[in-house]
Amino acid sequence: MRDLSFSTDALLATLREWVECESPTYDRSAVNRMMALAARDLALLGAQVETIPGRMGLGDCVRARLPHPRRDEPGILILGHLDTVHPVGTLAQLPWRIEGNRAYGPGILDMKGGNVIAVAAIRALIEAGQRTPLPVTVLFTSDEEIGSPATRDLIEAEASRHAFVLVPEPGQPGDGVVTGRYAIARFDLEAVGRPSHAGTSPGEGRSAIRAMARKVLAIDALSDADCTVSTGIVSGGQWVNCVPTVCKGQALSMAKRQADLDRVVDQMLALSREEEGVRFTVRRGVTRPVWEPDAGTLALYAMARDLAAETGVDLFHCSAGGGSDGNFTGARGIPTLDGLGVLGAGFHTLDEHVLIDSLPRRASLFAGLLMRLGA
Repeated sequence: MRDLSFSTDALLATLREWVECESPTYDRSAVNRMMALAARDLALLGAQVETIPGRMGLGDCVRARLPHPRRDEPGILILGHLDTVHPVGTLAQLPWRIEGNRAYGPGILDMKGGNVIAVAAIRALIEAGQRTPLPVTVLFTSDEEIGSPATRDLIEAEASRHAFVLVPEPGQPGDGVVTGRYAIARFDLEAVGRPSHAGTSPGEGRSAIRAMARKVLAIDALSDADCTVSTGIVSGGQWVNCVPTVCKGQALSMAKRQADLDRVVDQMLALSREEEGVRFTVRRGVTRPVWEPDAGTLALYAMARDLAAETGVDLFHCSAGGGSDGNFTGARGIPTLDGLGVLGAGFHTLDEHVLIDSLPRRASLFAGLLMRLGA
């Protein structure tokens, strides 16, 4: 919004504090420290903040409801995750630093930068004495990076009580937002062979690692232009002098259309069989449904496009891979606009960074949406 001012230095100061609070998904204590930090920032805005206990051994979630005279009516849900893929200690390799127009750090793009500008947008409106036409709720979750197995029900239940969902995941390069996402399925893989001494009687055993290696090649061969499949985790064996009995892995598939994903799911499950004394099993894990833009989502995008145009930005939209929790809300027909976060590159790598000049610009766009929805 043109009449709001966002201090880049203030945005960076908050972002640094959040980035330096490392929060990998599987480290519950670390995630909960990050949740507490975010909860405090939201409480300072006058929000009613609740901590929702985690399950499945994963971290807690935070829900914050901003003061509003129509607070119990369907409003706007800001949906973000505070878990990252980077283990605690990554700051030693990817420390917070600024180089020109780039700020670096673990999780800075995916998606602490977007969460920070969303909170900053709320703060700026409050400080300017402006009240959003619709009530606003913020939900920060703890397990998006592993497919949201423990929070999907919470996300869908909360979203069903709202008229719109805004997701500050990273923006698309070139100043774009996301109006749809591909379908995603995860798979758990297991090979169980037969042990023997690797030195004196290797022929008596059946190597689970060797069988897994062959299956990985078969899985890779399932990829085509319509659906990609890849194995990202493999671990097996316990002693180097033993023919390995067990090897486990995880694979991921992604498709633009649900029918293509369903086809590959069937092909993956058909790999379960016993061959040469090794039992190989494929189990379907968490799934994100395909989200295709409908009239409600496209109307939400049109509003964002018009707001961006007021500042000279040509905001485009697209469907994207790399699913988000927007898959769940968009697939349920709730108008959802994703990719509203900051711009940058290198997420999930040691080159993860945001473009600093996108912080105030995206914060302004976010604030504009909060004020225009329901007006």
